[in-house]
Amino acid sequence: MTCAGSAAARGVSARPAGAAMFNDDTQVARLSDADVTVWASAWPVDGSSSLSAQCATAMTDLSTATPSSAIPQLVIPGPEVARFLVELNPLHLPSHEVDVVVVGGGVAGLSAAVASATSADTLVLLKGARGQSNTSWAQGGMAAVLSPKDSIDSHVADTARLAGGLGHDDVIRSIVADGPDIVSQWIEWGGEFDRDASGNLLLAMEGGHSHERIIHANGDQTGAEIQRLLIARAQLSQRISVMEETFVLDLIKDEGVVRGVLAWSQQQGFFAVWAGSVILATGGGGQLYRETTNPKDATMDGVAMAYRAGAEVRGLEFVQFHPTALYVAGMARFLVSETARGEGGVLRDRNGDAFMQNYHPDAELAPRDVVSRAIVRHLGIVRDSNVWLDMQHLDEAHLRKRFPVINKACVEFGIDMSKEMIPVHPACHYMVGGVRADADGRTTLEALYACGEVACTGFHGANRMGSNSLLEGAVCGWRAGRHAAEAKRKPSARAAIQETERRAHPGLLDLPDLDNAMRSLMWRIVGIERDAPGLAAARSRLEKWNHLLASRVFSTPEGWVLTNKMLAARMVTEAASTRFESRGTHYRRDHEGVDDDHWRKDLCFVRPDRAEHSASS
Repeated sequence: MTCAGSAAARGVSARPAGAAMFNDDTQVARLSDADVTVWASAWPVDGSSSLSAQCATAMTDLSTATPSSAIPQLVIPGPEVARFLVELNPLHLPSHEVDVVVVGGGVAGLSAAVASATSADTLVLLKGARGQSNTSWAQGGMAAVLSPKDSIDSHVADTARLAGGLGHDDVIRSIVADGPDIVSQWIEWGGEFDRDASGNLLLAMEGGHSHERIIHANGDQTGAEIQRLLIARAQLSQRISVMEETFVLDLIKDEGVVRGVLAWSQQQGFFAVWAGSVILATGGGGQLYRETTNPKDATMDGVAMAYRAGAEVRGLEFVQFHPTALYVAGMARFLVSETARGEGGVLRDRNGDAFMQNYHPDAELAPRDVVSRAIVRHLGIVRDSNVWLDMQHLDEAHLRKRFPVINKACVEFGIDMSKEMIPVHPACHYMVGGVRADADGRTTLEALYACGEVACTGFHGANRMGSNSLLEGAVCGWRAGRHAAEAKRKPSARAAIQETERRAHPGLLDLPDLDNAMRSLMWRIVGIERDAPGLAAARSRLEKWNHLLASRVFSTPEGWVLTNKMLAARMVTEAASTRFESRGTHYRRDHEGVDDDHWRKDLCFVRPDRAEHSASS
């Protein structure tokens, strides 16, 4: 990789590896005298193939660095929680030492691992087996500026517009600018993306985008191809180790610095991993809701463990619901990609009437939150359980080639999408909020990074534009891996878990029943449309359920996962209750409209015992 101009010229935040984020509307660097290097883009700018070469620009006056964003941060105390899921001292457990540990194996986690392994020994901990991630389920594709008719400015403008006033401009431009280089590198690594007869990449259109800029692979199997590519790349590195079927419970911290993780597996039991840096790439939390397109492992574990450790979490009120999930009794809510509407699919009600033009001038190509709310409202009018996606007017051969996964799912339930309409309904799809992080993955805790859906960088603001998530995961994952490795922190096995209040054993709790009750409550009350009375009732019930779980110590992942989900659900509900306006994916029936005077600010939670520290930082 060659160096092309300064970091500022490339749109990359000018913050060195030791920088830490403060909690006002600026980001301030905490540096030693030796920390005078700022890293430019992690991706080649001249088409070169090497990602290992270092591109550095000297920075002599950090006090003049431009703030990350003019959007103020409102940091408030979150719920009281026990510090750890289990009462164990990591010093008394079997242990491993590694330079960097990555928790998660989707596009963000594997990008981070590959980047880290260029100069550091890296351990990847997977909750399930390799390839089991939200990434592998992604159908639509990844947004990147690859056409001469398109531009970085246009992609930035589209992303900022959909972000609803809460997009961090420098973060948006920085991530969008690296999109073309990501695609070039993936292709060089052997990525196989769909092309036309002349060999040019096929670019699709999606809602919110003003140009065709969505690359896809094997029709609607983009995520699976990216997952395959990154797994293969990771396997080439001798510095990457992987542990599958491993549940990470908590972060180990000492003197304010994250030192590693506490983990468990069926084979090893409890063990500690001591690391110089920890990168969270645990994905989202669709399983907080009864209706979701997410796999079963999307349970917000990363947000919960980061919060327990004292990290700030941001934007949890912003939950994106995908308008079109296949709605068939007895079947998981399989995603029907937004590109189906981009290709010309029309939403109809049971009477055959197309209705989206009554709700938004862009009809089917309106932003996802608009389409989701329109469907819910229209269902109330026609008194039905679902609407229908009509693609019968499109070429049959093209449909089957473009959407092989959707076609296969439909066929399994006796639906021929070329001859009949597909029943669809909104479902929880993406957590816009998460652990507060910058575009390099740095969180508010030293040595802790977060990237991908678990993080909230300000890239999406109040609403994610379709196909921007794979882009963010790839860019921020790579940067987090590079910066974690370049920090060259040494593992330190010296942190002892502080004494905690003794808690009871689980007793006669029906965890599956409690989980179902929570997911149903979140779907009914903290879903697509919200209001004060419903949110107050949800908060009251979630507080009781959280207390019920927090007073107990569990010995299996079933209890740990539910504890994490309950904590996350409570914070999502608290954030939705606090924001008295409707913005992006957050819609309040009792506070319609955007209130920039009072609420053009990021809403952050932090543990009550950390609130004073956050306010003074």
